[in-house]
Amino acid sequence: MAWIVLLIAGLLEVGWAIGLKYTEGFTKPWPSVATAACMIASLWLLGIAMKSLPVGTAYGVWVGVGAVGTVVLGIFLLGEPANPARLISVALIVAGIVGLKLSS
Repeated sequence: MAWIVLLIAGLLEVGWAIGLKYTEGFTKPWPSVATAACMIASLWLLGIAMKSLPVGTAYGVWVGVGAVGTVVLGIFLLGEPANPARLISVALIVAGIVGLKLSS
């Protein structure tokens, strides 16, 4: 169950990372509220997951899921480049996430 909670926390991290772009410096009210809600929920769920997972594993997976998701959405939603170096780097992060999961 902790891994599911951690995955949801990571997805919410993606939500607030992408949401930051849409807040335009927290000048747009609704994107700002949604982004703040994602921040709070993401950290709350990370804390719950850390009750039963090692802190290094939980934090590493949380950051990794957030980074990979943010890069992928940046490519699809914001037109960011998808060059080979970026994609290889993202694949390495995914490999790290899988490694942490398998070693826990």
